[in-house]
Amino acid sequence: QVQLVESGGGAVQAGGSLRLSCAASGGTVSTYHMGWFRQAPEKEREFVAAISRIGGVTYYADSVKRRFTMSRDNAKNTLYLQMNSLKPDDTAVYYCAGKPSGNYLNWANYPYWGQGTQVTVSS
Repeated sequence: QVQLVESGGGAVQAGGSLRLSCAASGGTVSTYHMGWFRQAPEKEREFVAAISRIGGVTYYADSVKRRFTMSRDNAKNTLYLQMNSLKPDDTAVYYCAGKPSGNYLNWANYPYWGQGTQVTVSS
C-alpha cells in the first residue's frame, strides 16, 4: 500500500502562491492515478485536480482552472500542486490521493490518502 505525505501548506495573502507537495512511499506515483482534494471547515471534501496514471492527463475543477497546475515528478516520486492567484475561498485542508486503476476522474473510489496540509488565504 502506498503512503502519501503532503507538505507545503501555509498562510498567504490573497493573490499569493503556494506549491504543495505529496511524497509517496511504498508505491510509485507514476503507476497510480493521483488527485488533489480539499476540505474547508463545515464543508464537504471537494475535488481539485487529477492526473492519469498513463499519459499524465490532467483535469481541474472549474474553480481552480488557470490558477492551479498539477504535475508529477517520477524521479522524485512526488506529486505537486502549484497554486497561483490564491483566494480566501481556497482556504482548506488539502489532501493528495491515489488509486491504482480505473477512471481517474471517478473521485469516489480513491483508496489511498495523505494526512492533509493546511492552506490559509487572507484578504
